[in-house]
Amino acid sequence: MEPYLLWIIAGFALVIIELITGTFYLLVIGVGAFAGAAVAWAGGSYVAQAVGACVVALAGTWYVNRWHRTRQRGGANDNFLDLGQPVVLEAWVDANSRTARVTYRGTTWDARVAAGAQAEPGATLIINGQDGSTLLVGAAPSPH
Repeated sequence: MEPYLLWIIAGFALVIIELITGTFYLLVIGVGAFAGAAVAWAGGSYVAQAVGACVVALAGTWYVNRWHRTRQRGGANDNFLDLGQPVVLEAWVDANSRTARVTYRGTTWDARVAAGAQAEPGATLIINGQDGSTLLVGAAPSPH
């Protein structure tokens, strides 16, 4: 089998596996394999093929790593899409442990109210995060 066909098969295998993982790293390594296939098709030696594939894969991996780091934020709750959304305190389950039931999106949720947030049933609170299926809520900012 021709070397460029082996590179193409490896490239497609990496791209297909990437579709399952969704990290983009295997995608750029697969593109590197396609670069090795191009060098092989052009008649390059095995060393030139490997160097071409490695240069493209390493450059792509560096770029994807940089791209991921620029999109990372501080905490685990940063990807939680409901941050900052209002909820209504229905009732306290246990005021000492700061657990309550809140209404959000038409249903009732367990919530843990932040220390210092003084709230009575019917008060509007803001979602600050999530711990499993429990919402972490705090006092709504006062209107200016």
